[in-house]
Amino acid sequence: MEFNKPADQNLFDRSKVVGKPHTRIDGPLKVSGQAPYAYERHDVVDGQLVGYPVGSTIAKGRITSMNTEAAKKAPGVKAVVTTLDIEPLGIWDYNAARLFGGDKVEHYHQAIAVVVAETFEQARAAAALIETSYDVEQAKFDLKSEFERLQGTGEPDTVGNFDEAFAAAPVTLDEVYTTPSESHAMMEPHASIVDWSDGGDMKLWTSNQMIEWGRQALAKIFSIDPDRISLESPYIGGGFGAKLWVCSDAVLAAVGSRAAGRPVKLAMPRPFVANNTTHRSATIQRIKIGAAEDGKITAISHEAASHTLLGGSGENAIAQTPYFYAGDNRYIIHHPVEMNLPEANAMRAPGETAGLMALEIAMDEMAEKLDMDPVEFRIANDTQIKPGNPMKPFSDRHFVECLRRGADAFGWADRNKTPGGQRDGNWLIGHGMAGAYRGAPTMKSGARVRLKDGSLTVETDMTDIGTGSYTILAQTAAETMGLPLEAVDVQLGKSSYPVSSGSGGQWGAASSTAGVYAACVALRQQIAERLGLEDPRFEGGNVVDGDMETALVDIAQGEELVAEDTMEFGDFKKNMVHATFGAHFVEVGVHAGTGETRVRRMLAACDAGRILNPITARSQVIGGMTMGTGGALSEELALDQGRGFFANHDLAGYEVAVHADIPHQEVIFLDTLDVSATPLKAKGVGELGLCGVAAAIANAAYNATGVRVRDYPVTLDKMIDKLPAI
Repeated sequence: MEFNKPADQNLFDRSKVVGKPHTRIDGPLKVSGQAPYAYERHDVVDGQLVGYPVGSTIAKGRITSMNTEAAKKAPGVKAVVTTLDIEPLGIWDYNAARLFGGDKVEHYHQAIAVVVAETFEQARAAAALIETSYDVEQAKFDLKSEFERLQGTGEPDTVGNFDEAFAAAPVTLDEVYTTPSESHAMMEPHASIVDWSDGGDMKLWTSNQMIEWGRQALAKIFSIDPDRISLESPYIGGGFGAKLWVCSDAVLAAVGSRAAGRPVKLAMPRPFVANNTTHRSATIQRIKIGAAEDGKITAISHEAASHTLLGGSGENAIAQTPYFYAGDNRYIIHHPVEMNLPEANAMRAPGETAGLMALEIAMDEMAEKLDMDPVEFRIANDTQIKPGNPMKPFSDRHFVECLRRGADAFGWADRNKTPGGQRDGNWLIGHGMAGAYRGAPTMKSGARVRLKDGSLTVETDMTDIGTGSYTILAQTAAETMGLPLEAVDVQLGKSSYPVSSGSGGQWGAASSTAGVYAACVALRQQIAERLGLEDPRFEGGNVVDGDMETALVDIAQGEELVAEDTMEFGDFKKNMVHATFGAHFVEVGVHAGTGETRVRRMLAACDAGRILNPITARSQVIGGMTMGTGGALSEELALDQGRGFFANHDLAGYEVAVHADIPHQEVIFLDTLDVSATPLKAKGVGELGLCGVAAAIANAAYNATGVRVRDYPVTLDKMIDKLPAI
C-alpha cells in the first residue's frame, strides 16, 4: 500500500479506539517480572554457557601478543577466543566501529577477547587471567583544540550573506557553548543469547531496537547470508538509540558459541556500556545571532564540532538550526572530528538534543539583549517555510500555539522577570523556557494480520523499547477492523515477521501503525471480496453494508484469514518539511548558599499531530523531560585525558535524574492533525519530549541567580562563587 497523497477524512477520525487513553498492554507482564528480557530467556535454547568480554586497556595502537594459557586452564572454561585468532570482521553500514578481529585498537575497551564458561563467575575470573601486550600509539582526545583549528573551514550550508548581515545588525550575540559526552544509561545493558554452535544457521535472542537492521548487520559482520540468521527481541529494557545496531555482546556471543559448540549468553558489564558501545558525543558550538531592534533575526551562524571514530558522524548539533527560526542570512556547519574515543552514535533525539541545549540559551540571551520576553522573541521569529534553497513549507507547524498555550498554563506572565530577584527563604527562584524541535520522518513498515474466530493477531518485527508499541498497534488494528481492543493480540520483535520500521529516530509509532493499517486494509478487502461487497464498514465486530450485518466471527467459520502488506510513503512528502514542535517551561530553585539546583515544576506543550494514546504519549514526554533534567544538571561522561576512557562508567558515578528530582510535570498536547504525515495523521513524540528541556532549565537557573552557565551540566561549582549573598 502506498501513502501517496495527504489523508482525507477517514476511519481514524471517528477515534473510537485510536486516540483514546489505554494503559499499556505489556504493563502487567513487566511489573510482575514475567516479560522475558534477552538475558533472562532461559527457555529458548538448552545448554547455555556464559560469555564474558575482555576490553582493550589502551585507546590506540596494536596488540602484539595475548597470553591465554591460564584462562583456558581455569575452572569451568569451555572456550577462549581472542581478536588475534580471527581476521577483522566486517563493519556494517551504519556503524563506524569494528566490533572484533585483528590486532588494531581504535578506542579504549574495544573488545579483544571473549571467555566462555559454565558460570558467569568462572568466565569473569578467567577473563582477568588474560595477559595482553600492546604497541601504543599517540591518541587524540582534545576536542577544543580541534574545534579552534577547524572554525571557518569546510563547506557550510549558507543562505544570503551572513557576514554582511551580522556586521550590520544593531543587536548581536557571539558565544560558545559546550555539551559533554553522555551515556544512554538504560536499565538493561546490551545482552544477547546466541546459538551458532554448529556454525550453520545463527539464532539470536537479543535486546535490539531494529530487527532487520540487526539481521543485516550480523550478515555483513560475519559474511553470511541474512536468511541464515533469525533474531528475536520482543522486550527491551530501554535503548534510547544505543540498541539501534548490533553491538559487541551479540558478536562475542556468536564467536563464543561457535568456538564452544554450545549456545552462549553474554551481557555487557556496565563499564562496557559506556566505553565499548555507543554514546552521545561531546560538542562545542559557537552561535552568532544578529537581529533588528524589533527582534527580527537577520543573521544566524551555528558552527559545531563533535568527536567520532573514523567514518562516523558524531553529534550533529546544527540539525535543527536550518529549520527552527526565520532569518534570511545563515552560516551553518558541523565538523565531525576523528578521535580515539568509543563510537559516538545516535542517542535520543541525536543532533537536536545537544543543538537545542546551545541554541535555546542563545535565543534567551538575545531576548535579554533586545529587552524582549523570551516567548515573544521566539514568536517574532516563527516561520512556516524552511529558509534557504530550496524553500520548503512545513507540512504542519503550530509552534506559536505551543508557546502561547504553554505560557498561559504555566503562568509565565507572573514569572520572575529580574535575574536573582525572587527568593523563597534561602532558595533563589527562577523561571525559564525553551523551544523544542524534532524531525518527524517515516519509514516503510510492514505487518501481517490473522483473523480467526473473531480474534485478530498482528505480527510485525516492530519492537517496543518501553514506548507503548504493543498498545498503539493493537489500537490501530482494532480501529481499522472494528474490533474491541481485547480481541487483538500483538506479536512483536521476530525476524520471521514482516519487516517494520523498527524503533528509532521518532519514526516508530507513525510508521509502524501505518504498516498495521495497510495489513488490515488488505484483510478488509479480502473479506469484502469473500462477501461480494464493494465498500463495507467494519464496526462493532461486524461487517456492515446497508441493512446487511455479518459478524466477523462468522465469516471464515473456523478458517484463519491471513493478510500482509507494507506501507510505503510517496514522493509527495519530499516537497515539505515534517517535524514536531514544543515549548518547555520550568521553575527551579537554586540554594543561595550551596548553589544546588532543584527543579520545582515542569510543563511541556507539544505539537505532534494525532496523539495515538494520551497515556503512552504522556509517558514518553515526561520521560524525555526527566532525561533532559539529567542532561542539564548532572549527566557527564568524565573523560580520562590520559587513557582516553570514560571514568564514571557505572550508574553510581554517572548521575541520571531520578524520581526525587522531578516533583511535578504537566504535558499539554495540541489537538492537531498532520494529513501529510501518515493515514493516521500522526507523528512521533518520544524524542520531542527531550528536545529543549536542558536549555529551559539552564535559562531558569540564570533567571534565579543572574549567573549564566554555557557549559553543561549546570553544576554548583560553576555558580557558587558568583551567587548573591544569603
